[in-house]
Amino acid sequence: MKFLDAEEVRDRLDLGQLDIALETAMKDVSRGATSIPARIAAHVEGKGLLAAMPGYVPSLGVLEAKLVALFPGNADPIPTHLTVIVAFDPNSGAPLAVMEGDDITTLRTAAGSALATRLLAREDSRVVAILGTGVQAKAHARAMMRVRAVDRILVAGRSPHKVAAMVSELESELPVEASDWESAVRSADIVCAATHPDRPVVRGEWLRPGTHVNSVGLSSHGAEVDQLALRMAHVFVEHRATAVMPMPTGANELDQAIREATLSLDEITEIGEVLLGTRPGRTSADEITLYKSVGIAAQDAAGVAVILASFRDR
Repeated sequence: MKFLDAEEVRDRLDLGQLDIALETAMKDVSRGATSIPARIAAHVEGKGLLAAMPGYVPSLGVLEAKLVALFPGNADPIPTHLTVIVAFDPNSGAPLAVMEGDDITTLRTAAGSALATRLLAREDSRVVAILGTGVQAKAHARAMMRVRAVDRILVAGRSPHKVAAMVSELESELPVEASDWESAVRSADIVCAATHPDRPVVRGEWLRPGTHVNSVGLSSHGAEVDQLALRMAHVFVEHRATAVMPMPTGANELDQAIREATLSLDEITEIGEVLLGTRPGRTSADEITLYKSVGIAAQDAAGVAVILASFRDR
């Protein structure tokens, strides 16, 4: 059995191959071919939770399980998200590898948003709003450059100090500048929200016609996107049944919208359905598209597939 630390995971996780594996995984999800049970969690009152995410994606030949600890109160240098992934032989169940999962989670999440952006954002999108200043925010800033000809990236967050630090870190490689929540969203063609929300940072009243939104932030009680934005948008997800469940499995925003009957299951489209051509993506230049990601095991399996393949290819 192999043991991979963060450095080896980063070395073996080729982004181009991840993009390909992620498309395969999303198609399997929408075909109903995967086994991805609902995420469960053990809660540590007042501190955080430990969630379990097992999954099997047959087209990738990957059987894996991830444990993720989410402790929002952690301070540097301890991340708020800490993960480990175990890969198993799908033919025998024998464990194959234990690997650090933080980088897989970060990069597969950003790759998922990049895939949604490639499928859904207007081709002439040039301005990106990055809401948040953590590792996901930075990964999304880089990921957007892979799928659109971006010439401005507006960074907003709760802490002006952290916004300035992120701009300073990225300005040598990306066209980043500091902004605030409202100004960034109002100016953007593409919005990427990656926060631990206690209140919405994507508000419908701020969205321009034709905007594409990626929302990947989750919390036990808060919502990253307000209900007006959901009502205005064509909503896309990884897996419909999972996304609308209560936390820790689904998104609070979608759970609320379904309960209040302001959004129906049939109005929500899976990314895999767009890839398969069974349901449409963007239908007009003025349509607002919103990809609400909750993170599913099939996406982790895509990362695991790339890493396991690297041992065969090298």
